[in-house]
Amino acid sequence: MKGFLLTPWPLMTAVTAPIAGRITTGHPASVISSLGLAFLAAGLLLMVFLPTTPAKWDVVWRLALCGIGFGLFQTPNNIAMMTAGPVGRSGAASGMNAAARYVGWSVGSALVSLIFGLGGDHGAVFCLVAGPGFALMGATSSGARRFR
Repeated sequence: MKGFLLTPWPLMTAVTAPIAGRITTGHPASVISSLGLAFLAAGLLLMVFLPTTPAKWDVVWRLALCGIGFGLFQTPNNIAMMTAGPVGRSGAASGMNAAARYVGWSVGSALVSLIFGLGGDHGAVFCLVAGPGFALMGATSSGARRFR
């Protein structure tokens, strides 16, 4: 039953992603992606401040915020990557997108394992602090696209 506590993240990502796609037609992807990463960072940072035995609702709304942020980031970012090159190279763009995603998952998983291993009893907190840090770095670099 506790596994259902993770459901708000993918559920809110699925709800938010199509909305972000529609918004991207009229607004820069860099702005929407940066906003999404800021929401993701906020949700992850709020997880740090959960009490030792949180109520289910305390976990649910924080993970929902993470899902909203991820949905706002992922769709505009993918649109920007897929439309940056010529149409004839869309297959290559899709391959690069998938490769970047898998490298990110792999490196992220390895980094989480390293932090857990080195962090001892506080490894989970260190991960929840590192996550928002990386999300904010991503928001900054995504926002910088606007000024190129």
